[in-house]
Amino acid sequence: MLNKQHILERFLRYVTIDTESDPNSNTTPSTDKQWVLAKQLAEELEQIGMTEVSIDENAYVMATLPSNVDHDVPAVGFISHFDTSPDFTAANVKPQIIENYDGKDIYLNREKNIVLSPSYFEDLLLYKGQTLITTDGTTLLGADDKAGVCEIVSAMEYLIQHPEIKHGPIKVGFTPDEEIGRGAHKFDVQKFGAQWAYTMDGSQIGELEYENFNAASAVITIKGKIVHPGYAKGKMVNSMYYAQQFIEALPKDETPETTEGYEGFYHLHSIEGKVEQTVLKYIIRDHDLIRFNDRKTTIQSLVKKMNNNSDKATFEAVVTDQYFNMKDKVTPVMYIVDIAQEAMTALGITPLIKPIRGGTDGSQLSYMGLPCPNIFAGGHNFHGRYEYVPLESILSAIRVICKIVELTQKRYQ
Repeated sequence: MLNKQHILERFLRYVTIDTESDPNSNTTPSTDKQWVLAKQLAEELEQIGMTEVSIDENAYVMATLPSNVDHDVPAVGFISHFDTSPDFTAANVKPQIIENYDGKDIYLNREKNIVLSPSYFEDLLLYKGQTLITTDGTTLLGADDKAGVCEIVSAMEYLIQHPEIKHGPIKVGFTPDEEIGRGAHKFDVQKFGAQWAYTMDGSQIGELEYENFNAASAVITIKGKIVHPGYAKGKMVNSMYYAQQFIEALPKDETPETTEGYEGFYHLHSIEGKVEQTVLKYIIRDHDLIRFNDRKTTIQSLVKKMNNNSDKATFEAVVTDQYFNMKDKVTPVMYIVDIAQEAMTALGITPLIKPIRGGTDGSQLSYMGLPCPNIFAGGHNFHGRYEYVPLESILSAIRVICKIVELTQKRYQ
């Protein structure tokens, strides 16, 4: 029996440590405050009885739980990131516990009238009668991915305390800077030593994912000319007007708010503009590699067209690949997905196998030689004030980890 209160306290301890990452930093980790939780995790892994505990110069934490069977079993890994998104503040997180959720509106903050409502976030109704963990509405929660961190640590602790559960060698890893796309950049796959792994970084209970977006960034710089507005006729070139033309030229029905499933998109996530120069920052996403490459070509072709049609403003584009669909690396070893699916089914959890509309450390790790599907961590509404996680989903994820390693050793008996 899992100690529910003990696990809740562990999760709350993690989320109250600010680990927001910073995309404008060139260091690893990108913020010094990530070291606080990294060092705490290394100490905690030693305390619960893990071996080969290490924390490197970039705050990557790794540890091993040795096999307790006498036959050869491949080493299986479990990985989560401990940074939180820079999209919304992670400072001074004040968790709230809603026990026996009644399916009604949750007032996160009555003073500011911040309400978490099932009329808008209908997934809340999946968790009636359960214990929900939210914030006070002024910060994110950090269940992405401290729920995953909590689940991995708690599963290892449970396995150590219950040696009757037979398993092969287990490797665990915790990474910084996943939220800014760098979580796997300095991950030492050879040192980690697993044959395959799972990121505990999904959302709804039951999620099991081995497909993700191909991803690129596009930075469009439009240059104009600034002169005194009183004498501007025929001379001023307002780059912001030309930026608007570029934005309007891309398909309106291929944005995040108009797409779902396998549909890709162009996402304008930042505009910085003055008369003389405007910078548009896009992310480009598609599951299909051909369509993904077509999207990048569309951006470059549009820039060329704008330059050809304008004798005033100039357009430049820098398109950079970020990560690729892990499907190509996972399908040759599809049994690792089958094991996770079997584990969920054995625990009465309905597997929800679907593509990730995003990316995880697992997508990059798969291309680094460590096939790495993604399993639910339980949280919802990541990166904002309405984030929440059911405690029961955290407990279920812990059980899934334990069942995966049990089934893996049975497979190799």
